[in-house]
Amino acid sequence: MLARNVLWYVVFVGFGINYMHRIHINIILVGMIKNMRSGNGSLPISECTTQHSVFENQTAGIKIQTDGFDWDERQQNYILGSFFWLHWLTQIPGGMLARHFGTKKVFGLSNFLSCLITFCIPTAAFTDFRLLVFLRVLQGFITGVAWPSMHHLTANWIPPNERSKFVSSYLGSSVGVALTYPLCGYVIDMLDWKAAFYTTGFIGVIWYICWLWFVFDTPALHPRISAKEREYIQNEIGQVLTKRELPVPWKDVLLSRPLWMVAISQWGGIWGFYTLMIQTPTYFRNVLGWDIKKTGILSGIPHLSRWLFSFGSAIVADCLLKKKILSRTNVRKLATSSCTLVQGFMILGLALSGCNGTLATLFMIAAVGVTGAVSSGPLACVVDLSPNFASVLLGLVGLMANLPGFMSPLVVGYLTYQNQTSVQWQKVFFVTTGILFVTGILYVIFGEANVQPWNDGSKSLKGKKKVYKCEKEMTLMSLVVDSAEKNDKVSS
Repeated sequence: MLARNVLWYVVFVGFGINYMHRIHINIILVGMIKNMRSGNGSLPISECTTQHSVFENQTAGIKIQTDGFDWDERQQNYILGSFFWLHWLTQIPGGMLARHFGTKKVFGLSNFLSCLITFCIPTAAFTDFRLLVFLRVLQGFITGVAWPSMHHLTANWIPPNERSKFVSSYLGSSVGVALTYPLCGYVIDMLDWKAAFYTTGFIGVIWYICWLWFVFDTPALHPRISAKEREYIQNEIGQVLTKRELPVPWKDVLLSRPLWMVAISQWGGIWGFYTLMIQTPTYFRNVLGWDIKKTGILSGIPHLSRWLFSFGSAIVADCLLKKKILSRTNVRKLATSSCTLVQGFMILGLALSGCNGTLATLFMIAAVGVTGAVSSGPLACVVDLSPNFASVLLGLVGLMANLPGFMSPLVVGYLTYQNQTSVQWQKVFFVTTGILFVTGILYVIFGEANVQPWNDGSKSLKGKKKVYKCEKEMTLMSLVVDSAEKNDKVSS
């Protein structure tokens, strides 16, 4: 098997682990909260459980949790959103660390340390609510370096026309979500919520051992790659990837319109995606009234569809590029439109589905699924703009794109505080739809995916080139003077 194919699988699972520890608490929190009884001692039932649904007896089997934590909606959303409070701070450092120390160390240690923190969460929860929040903040801060660091590996390993397919491995994150929700749901149902944390932590440690064995920062460092594959990769990426480490042209990067368009589109797309990813278990449980196992399964299915859509759209995108049916810019615009505009329409449908469990599930699956095109759109576009500074650019994009991680839970907490109704959740989905439409339209109008002039460091090296040119001219003048002096001596 080709070394870069093995790399795809290990990276794929790595992103699954990354998201497993990012979102496991979204479903586990449902099992941690005490079910508050009403005045007559009965369990409050959501408005939707009294209406007709194709999911018969959807409240049957719901366990009344008499022990647990009495955290209200605002406290719960602090826990859900705290992961992202400092997550954005390490986006740019993640890219720069990868350039100096390599993706193998940065991405690997980021995931591994996150796993170790997961083992500590149950103890923190029993100790103090604030300690739990602190651990989630720390976890988010550490894992913030993971995503931008991976683009450095992609730039060093993957030929330009194979990037869409390889970047689809990033969507292992979606498979991680798809498996984590039902896994945690079943573990909580069979054992307890503490066991769910320990299970996900153990899985992450096993992955880290495989990562250390199979992954290397460049083809040249890989001890088991074939000479033919190494030569092919080096020839393909050598056209746009500079071997020497260049200084980052910060001014050009920060004033780059194409990069800002990627960041804006990612901000909108991630707002929609995070809103659905973080809040789905709560929405299914509190509004539609489903038990923990069904909540876990139906919360995970949309993310499986996201990965499938990502893989399919990546194949289509690479085909369009290889056959030159569409320009690289138009391929990226097509994919980004799916992440924003199409997702917006699906969430609008979710908002209007009300208590219809069938429609809510279908629109949820579709809304999350179409975001899979992010691997062929914004994520691939970052490498297109500048292979040499891809990790740094992804850090900048991630800095902006991860803001919805803590902003969205605050909005949801404000709109649904002590009011878990379909009408209030409809407002959440309307806000999300508006954000997706605006950001998607901006990218379609102003976005592009061409290699930028500053990718080769020409502007940052401009001063050095001038100095070299002056030194060269002075040398030539010196030679002319010496030659003239010699001629005068000979003549005399």
